[in-house]
Amino acid sequence: MLDVAVAYNRYKFLGCEFLTWLWFLIENNQNEIKELVEDIIEFEIGNRIVLENRRQNTLESITIKGDEAGLEEGILALKKGAYVKELNLCYKKGDKKWIFTIKGESLNLSGLTTPETSKIEINEDVEGVVIEKIILYNMIIEFLDKLFKVFIKLRVSTEWKNKTVPLVKKWIYSY
Repeated sequence: MLDVAVAYNRYKFLGCEFLTWLWFLIENNQNEIKELVEDIIEFEIGNRIVLENRRQNTLESITIKGDEAGLEEGILALKKGAYVKELNLCYKKGDKKWIFTIKGESLNLSGLTTPETSKIEINEDVEGVVIEKIILYNMIIEFLDKLFKVFIKLRVSTEWKNKTVPLVKKWIYSY
């Protein structure tokens, strides 16, 4: 059995590949995402992307942020061999909206903003609001779990190398 630190260092690239694939999927195949979840209205890139490119002994980091920021620099970084290190996303389902950032190396969520919960009018409402908030957190985690399972199944299949990687490269070089 692998030591945890060894396994982490050996497979940490998967999260960055997942985020790069997710960006590709958002730009090119929203239907695949909509098949995973009922009532999904929107799933899009938010206002921040961090890319990283390791070359020999140097580390290049590119951060693109802003509500209307163009992603051309990010595509250029991908052309140079970068991976997505962090990705801010916006997810809408029904009348609810989540905004969050995923870190590629660990798949940690940060800055998670959930839809508003009911107002607390009396002390007895606190438990219900807490449960509602937990449900809202759980909804986004379940969605991301489904996406990651699709990615992992694809990543270990022959389709990854034969079909997906060429499609991602075509997308990158089409800019």
